Amino acid sequence: MKKTIKQLSILFSILLMAVFTSCDSDDDATSDDDGGSTTETELAGSISSDMTLDSSQTYTLNGILSVENGATLTIPAGTEIKTGTGTDIYIAVQKGADIMINGTASEPVKMSPADATGNWGGLLLLGEGVTTEGVDAVAEVGGLIYGGTDNADNSGSINYLIIEGSGAQINSESQYNGLTLYAVGSGTSLNNIAIINGADDGIEFFGGAAEVSNVYVQDLEDDAIDWTEGWSGTLTNTYVYHSTENFSTAIEADGSNNNPTITNFTAISETGGVALQFKKQSGATITGLSLTGYETVIDMPDNGPLANIQIEGEDASTEMSYGGATTVNLEDFAWVNAALAATEELPSSVTSDLTLNADTNYYLDGIMSVDNGATLTIPAGTNIVTNTGTDVYIAVQAGSDIMIEGTADNPVKMGPNGTGTWGGLIILGNGETTEGVDAVAEVGGLIYGGSDNSDNSGSIEYLIIRQSGAQINSESQYNGLTLYAVGSGTTINNIALIDGADDGIEFFGGAAVVTNVYVENLQDDAIDWTEGWSGSLTNTYVKHTSANFSTAIEADGTNNNPTISNFTAVSTEGGLALQFKKQSGATITNLTVTGYDTLLDTPDSAPVSGILVDGASIDAAGTYNGSTVVESDFDWVN
Repeated sequence: MKKTIKQLSILFSILLMAVFTSCDSDDDATSDDDGGSTTETELAGSISSDMTLDSSQTYTLNGILSVENGATLTIPAGTEIKTGTGTDIYIAVQKGADIMINGTASEPVKMSPADATGNWGGLLLLGEGVTTEGVDAVAEVGGLIYGGTDNADNSGSINYLIIEGSGAQINSESQYNGLTLYAVGSGTSLNNIAIINGADDGIEFFGGAAEVSNVYVQDLEDDAIDWTEGWSGTLTNTYVYHSTENFSTAIEADGSNNNPTITNFTAISETGGVALQFKKQSGATITGLSLTGYETVIDMPDNGPLANIQIEGEDASTEMSYGGATTVNLEDFAWVNAALAATEELPSSVTSDLTLNADTNYYLDGIMSVDNGATLTIPAGTNIVTNTGTDVYIAVQAGSDIMIEGTADNPVKMGPNGTGTWGGLIILGNGETTEGVDAVAEVGGLIYGGSDNSDNSGSIEYLIIRQSGAQINSESQYNGLTLYAVGSGTTINNIALIDGADDGIEFFGGAAVVTNVYVENLQDDAIDWTEGWSGSLTNTYVKHTSANFSTAIEADGTNNNPTISNFTAVSTEGGLALQFKKQSGATITNLTVTGYDTLLDTPDSAPVSGILVDGASIDAAGTYNGSTVVESDFDWVN
C-alpha cells in the first residue's frame, strides 16, 4: 500500500465475522435468546410498515430492498449489512418513505459486499424535491419515481454510514452509485458518510436541495461527487482521496446551474487526473478549496461559463492550481479508519508465544485459550472486538502468561461492538484457594489452584473491558476480569470494567494485588471475592448510575483478610454498598460510600470484627468519607 495511505492511517478492509442463518425481512429482526453466536438475517422485498433492524445481527442483502411510501426503516448504530454483487442489489427509499441510519463515531453502520471483489447498487433515496426532469420523473435505473415541488422534503436521517464496494454498472449511460439522492430535500439530515472502493460515483445528486456534511470518499472508479438536474443544496467538509489510476474526477457537475454551495472541499490525488469538471451550464459557489496532485484542475468540456463557478469569491480560472492549505482535517474521519481497519480472527488456542499487532482489529468469535506455558502479549492500543455469549472469552491457563501493555494514551480495549455481553478475561494461577489444588472452575471446566501465592501470570496495564459478564445459570457466571488463584507476582494495574452483566473483578482465592480500578454500571457486584483471597485492592472508584446492580463489594467464604485501600463507591440509585457473607472480612482504609440506601449487609451474620475500617470494626450505621479516589483519576478510560 502506498506510503501516503500509511501516513494518513487509512487502511481500509471490511470486517467479516458472522455465523449465517436467515429470517423474513418483514419482521423486526432480533438476536438469539440464548446469547450465542450472532445470526444473519436476509433483507429482501418491500417494507410497507415501520421496521427496526437489530445491531446484534448481521444482515445480508441479495436483491432489492424497497422501503415503501409511509414506512420508515431504522438502522441502529453498529449494524452491518453484507450484500451480494450486481445491478439488482440495492436499497431504495421511495418517495414518502424514510430511512433513519443512527450510526455513531464508535459504531457506524456499514454496508459492503460479502465478496470484496464485486460491487453492488448502493443506497438510493427518492424525494419530493425540485428537479429539471419535472414531477414524478423516472430514474435512470430501476424505473424508480422521484421529483416534486418541495425542496424542503424530508426523507429521514443518515449519520455515520460507511458504504463500500458500491457503484454497479448497468450500461454506458446508467450506473448505480454509493449514495444516490434523487430530488432529496433539505429536510433530510445527511452527515458523516464514507464511500470507499466503488465502481462508480460516491454521492450523486439528481436535483433537489439535499444538504450533506462530513463526507469521506476514497478510490472510486468514477466521480467522488456528481450532480445534475439542478441540484441546489450544500456540501460541507469533504475529503476526497485518489490513490488508484481509474477515477474520473473529484467533482463532476452537469446540466443547469442552480448554484449549489461547496464549503471546505479537500481533494488529493496520487495519480494525477482531473480534479473538477463542469459540463453544460453547471456551476457552484465554492469556498475552502484545496486540490493537490491533479494534472488538470478544471475541465470545461462544453465550454460553459467560468463565471458560473465562483471559487473564493471570484470567477474560476483554469490557470489556477487551488493548492492552498488543506481545509478539512483528516482526523475528522478517524472513525472510518477505526471501523474498517484490517481485521483478524483470534485463534482458539495459543500454544507458543504470540504478540498481537496494535494496527490490526482483532475479532474474538469463541474461546481463546493460552496454553502450554505460552505468553500472549497485547500491545498498547490494541482493540479486540468480541462476539457475545457464554462461549466467548479469553482464558490464560495456569502456567501461561498474559502481557497487556496498554498506556494511558493507548489502552487495550475488549468488548462487543453492539449489544450483548461476553465472558471477559479469565486468568488461572497456582495460588492457594480453599477449593484445594487443581480445583475446577465454576465455568468452562478450567483448572486452577496450587500452593504458590506468589505465582506470576504476567502483567496487565491499562485495560478496558466492556459489556462482560455472560450469564450461564443462577449459580455460574462469567465476569469482566476473573482471577482464579492468581498470585501476587502478577502485575495488575489500571483496569476499567464498564456496562457488564455480572461482576467487574472476581477473585477466587490466590493473593492477586490489583491497583487503580474503575467500575461503572455492572448488573452485579463491582468487586467480588471468595475462596480465601488474601491479596490487596488499591485505588478503586465504583460508579452506579443504573438501578440494576448488586453491590460495590461482595465478599464470601473464609476470611483471609485481604486489604482494601482507598475505595470510593458512588450511587445515584440507592442500593447496597457492601455485603459480607459467611465468615468473610477485610481490612479497609480510606473508605468512601455515597448515595447508597444501605451501607452494610451481613446475610450470614458475618462478624463485624472481621471487617475493619480505619482500624475499627465497621459501623453499619456509620458514615464513611475517607477515600481520596475521584472519578477524574480515570480520565484515560474515556
